[in-house]
Amino acid sequence: MPTDPPGRLRIRIVFDEDEMIGPGKADLLDGIARTGSIAGAGREMGMSYKRAWDLIGTLNAMFRGPLVESTRGGPGGGGAVLTDLGREVLGLYRDFEEAAARGGAEQLMALHNLTRDGAGDT
Repeated sequence: MPTDPPGRLRIRIVFDEDEMIGPGKADLLDGIARTGSIAGAGREMGMSYKRAWDLIGTLNAMFRGPLVESTRGGPGGGGAVLTDLGREVLGLYRDFEEAAARGGAEQLMALHNLTRDGAGDT
């Protein structure tokens, strides 16, 4: 029996037509928390500076407060941090991913077993 699950879930939560959070935005938030920079997090993901800023603008407008606060560059450079709300939203999203993966593990295995790579696995 494999130690890693045979597939993975990529969950997008849609609140409204233009209001959603999914793996890309969550990974961007993780990157900002790690690097202290919107541009740096975007670079790590192979994302343009403009795209990263646009996504953060969307997230900041979507929730009741900003998820990311940034400071302008200058001699000391700029930076970005997750707000308390940003950490809470990211944590809830990651918890939701984990709960969905646990809850759907049996069905995910059954689906994998019906793929060509999973044919004959039990």
